[in-house]
Amino acid sequence: MRLFIGIPLDAAVVAELGAVADRLKPQSEGLRWSAPAGWHITLQFLGATTPGQYTCVRDGLSQIHCATFAIQLEPPGFFDRAGVFFAGVRLTPELTGLQQRVLAATRPCGFIPEDRPYHPHITLARDNSRGRALRQLKSRVPGDARFSSFVAREFLLYESFPGPGGSRYEVRERFLMRDPV
Repeated sequence: MRLFIGIPLDAAVVAELGAVADRLKPQSEGLRWSAPAGWHITLQFLGATTPGQYTCVRDGLSQIHCATFAIQLEPPGFFDRAGVFFAGVRLTPELTGLQQRVLAATRPCGFIPEDRPYHPHITLARDNSRGRALRQLKSRVPGDARFSSFVAREFLLYESFPGPGGSRYEVRERFLMRDPV
């Protein structure tokens, strides 16, 4: 199994991101656009996972207690070296706290956190043209794009199925957050 943990997006935010993507797609040759159904905020990528690790991860994640919290998207941006066009996600203490609890829950299962700082985002497209398509896209991306905030009410354990047109994701487990009492 190829697994990762993430926060699903609110339907209104998916619609807003979809509207931006739909405006940019027709003039964006060389980009592979990700499917809106797969948009999420990654908390941790696990990769290849054995059945025993799956059970350990599921059990560890089920012990996380977290209150719901607001997520605010930021204007679109680019990871030039990785060839990625993305919508940013504001880094808040609540989001960082959840991500740190996820890392702690998966560590006993044999998963080591990445060394680089956490940079939450939603991947909208990948460049298949060695940077040419991203350079062209940059001039057309609205710098003033604004997106609605939404409340994170759950985080999910996803299985990823890579394919020639991009990866397809299936939800394996749901972990609900609770409103503070």
